[in-house]
Amino acid sequence: MIWLCPVLVLVSSASIELQTNEQALARVKRIYVDQLGGGQMSDQMQDMITAAIQSTGLFTVTENRERADAILKGSGDEKVFSDSHSSSDSIGFHTGAGSGSSTAGRNASSSGRQYGTAGISENESSKSDERKREAVASVRLVDTDGDVIWSTTQESQGAKFRGSMADVADKVAKKLAEETKAARLASARALRTPQSGQ
Repeated sequence: MIWLCPVLVLVSSASIELQTNEQALARVKRIYVDQLGGGQMSDQMQDMITAAIQSTGLFTVTENRERADAILKGSGDEKVFSDSHSSSDSIGFHTGAGSGSSTAGRNASSSGRQYGTAGISENESSKSDERKREAVASVRLVDTDGDVIWSTTQESQGAKFRGSMADVADKVAKKLAEETKAARLASARALRTPQSGQ
């Protein structure tokens, strides 16, 4: 019995901690997007993430840090690199050439034959350099107490109808929206549970 008490305390405190993060995320309505660290493209990434979060319709994005329920921090950048491809094709065709002679009998009659050769050879090689872009963002949502309540890392080389940065911003916003919806639903269920028991 003495050993069971600490275990029960640990389990219950762990479940409370998980509920606190979920509840904190459920309460977030107003977000301030902080300046992102990273490379030269981080400012553009910040603007795209801001627009993507705003477009979810779940949050108000504010420019006033003091009024925000949570602050989105992190880093993001886009790198440009070349992807090289090379190929080589070869075709060859060769024949031979020669001559021959023969001498027969006393009259020394002779005959001779000759034949020729022909050859075709073709070699084709090609090299192509394709310019590609790869974007990555690693962000976290921090509440007013400075606690991290949500985080994600997303990367992309671009989607069918959007570039790599826009795709990463969209992935960040979708992930945040999905998990916030789930947290709000769980919070609403938790509020309804005691009432149904009464």
